[in-house]
Amino acid sequence: MFFKKEKHLSFDRSRQIPVIRSSICTGEKTAGFKDMDTGKFEDICCIRSDKDLEEFMKTYGISREEIKTEY
Repeated sequence: MFFKKEKHLSFDRSRQIPVIRSSICTGEKTAGFKDMDTGKFEDICCIRSDKDLEEFMKTYGISREEIKTEY
């Protein structure tokens, strides 16, 4: 009877790109968006497993091909 609607948040695709930041030393990964003009990174969530990454992609409507990984 009551269904949970999927909540899609948005970001400015003309100014920001989705990025996974990965630490070389610890392997810690953080998902967020990088401003193409300034290079500033905005943290959104910590990625601890593939499930966290899938949730990030589903929330913002991003495909795996769109996400860059930076070290």
